[in-house]
Parts: sequence; C-alpha cells; structure tokens
Amino acid sequence: SVNLIDLAGSERTKKSGARGQRMREGSNINNSLSVLGQVISKLAGGAEKKGLHVPFRQSKLTYLLTDALSGNSVTTMLANISPAQSEADET
Repeated sequence: SVNLIDLAGSERTKKSGARGQRMREGSNINNSLSVLGQVISKLAGGAEKKGLHVPFRQSKLTYLLTDALSGNSVTTMLANISPAQSEADET
C-alpha cells in the first residue's frame, strides 16, 4: 500500500498570530511532528530489533503510520524547504 501524508509545517504561534482553535491545531501539529521525530530516531537506532519501546501510540499520526514506518517497509520523506531568509529559523 502507499500512504501519502501532508505533514504541514511546524506552527509558531507568535509568528502566525494564531488564537483559539487554530492555536490548538498548531500545537497538535507540533506535537505530532515531535513524536514522529522521536519514532524515526528510535527506529534508526534499531530499537525495534533490540526489543525497545517505540512510541507509535503517542500521537494519532504515528499510530496511523505504524505499518508504514516499521517492519519490512520502505519509507521516503520529502521536505519542502523555503529559501527565504525570513524562514531560516523554521527550516
């Protein structure tokens, strides 16, 4: 199977000016991206083969991607990076 997922970007509340529901959504995006980073780091370190815990259930995103990230799968990640100097901190 093929999974295509748009991970959006990390959200900085100060920069985006988000409030209320939008701010909570940004916080959830940041949390999911952080957990995805932890999962990828653990998998790259061989945690699965060593029988160590990989936090797939820590976010909805990583839970949904469990099969795509573990076992005998091939995963490709593409990053859209802005060349703008104003976005250097985000990149």
